[in-house]
Amino acid sequence: MSFTDAMAYLEAHASYDVTGRIASPSVATITGLCSAMGEPQTAYPTIHVTGTNGKGSTVQMITRLLMAQGLTVGTYSSPHLERVNERMTRNCEPISDEELAEQIAAVADLELITGLRPSYFEVLTAAAFRWFADVAVDVAVIEVGLLGRWDATNVVTSTVAVVTNIGLDHLEFAGPTRAHVATEKAGIIKPAGAAVIGETDPELLPIFTAEQPASLILRELDFGVGENALALGGRLVDLRSPTTIYPEVYLPLHGAHQGDNAAVALAAVETFFAAPLSGEVVQEGFAAVTMPGRFEIMSVQPLVIVDGAHNPAGADTCAQVFFDDFQPEGRRILVIGTLRDPAEMLSSIRADEFDLVIVCTAPSPRGIGCRQVAQAARDIGCAEVIVTDTVEQACDYAIRHSDPDDAVLIAGSLYVAGAARPVIRRLTG
Repeated sequence: MSFTDAMAYLEAHASYDVTGRIASPSVATITGLCSAMGEPQTAYPTIHVTGTNGKGSTVQMITRLLMAQGLTVGTYSSPHLERVNERMTRNCEPISDEELAEQIAAVADLELITGLRPSYFEVLTAAAFRWFADVAVDVAVIEVGLLGRWDATNVVTSTVAVVTNIGLDHLEFAGPTRAHVATEKAGIIKPAGAAVIGETDPELLPIFTAEQPASLILRELDFGVGENALALGGRLVDLRSPTTIYPEVYLPLHGAHQGDNAAVALAAVETFFAAPLSGEVVQEGFAAVTMPGRFEIMSVQPLVIVDGAHNPAGADTCAQVFFDDFQPEGRRILVIGTLRDPAEMLSSIRADEFDLVIVCTAPSPRGIGCRQVAQAARDIGCAEVIVTDTVEQACDYAIRHSDPDDAVLIAGSLYVAGAARPVIRRLTG
């Protein structure tokens, strides 16, 4: 199977038709595929990560800490920004086209043999598990795709399960309360493994303890963040793990929330090793973290920031970082497209505080039409709203109509962030 054929097979298994609550959630298909492959997900220990926000950053931090300790690390994350290969990496290097085609071909063969028809995500999940076994990683860091309990990744028996936080997201599949969402996410916790919980709401704690993990490590009680200060190009934080205090750790990421993610990641890795890390490993691991599409600075004159904030909580955090940590002398310009309720997203990102709002349709079948987003922007009081059809047109307009002292924020969806990155690279060169 060529790479082109593999991508065609993958797209043929994509479905955007699910619009309501999951009526009969099941991991039967991925379980059957993994069984037919010889259970590749059991060939290495895993750290399994879920949460409403921050799980992508936490996964990357865990990966870098494990690499700094000298391990070969397989990382599976979603969604991708520009190429599907980004979803599975070995020591942060994406799988090659040839290797990905080989793994997808293996899944395609099993579909014929077993009669099981996997979804797009199940194809990639099975491919990642098989590839990690083939390249003999020492440990895999697995990011949940949706919620947790019924997610395709939940056929792993994790050494450490991580829950970054709980918010009201994916309510078409779970809810209507945070307790319902927590119950779904807590489903990745295994009785033989440890659980690291970043969520601090005491009312949700019984939901995690009900899964009966071998050990339970809690934010604030067992680990946390002390000093969390703005630094050139990121943050300088004091981290407290269950065993050790690590002062003045540099994070090359923007936003105070990244200190919270770092504390969770550090606790997860120490729990995995059942031992503290050296200060040198901690400094080296965190200093190497990069997060494309997550408050990523792509240009400085004008300042251009791309952030994949895809829900109200993420948009609120994005706005807080943008307005608190950056003070441009010129105008603030927002480029936004979304898959969510546009009024809620625009309010969360504080669109009415921008001098110019440029709306577009997010490049997804679920993307909200640009004119609907524009009307929502006007309804909340945005002074100047420009309507464009595509992310490329929106970015082009923003760059052509900005001065060197302006700040441009591109946000609203990871689909928007992924589409914007190559355009911004081309325009700002």
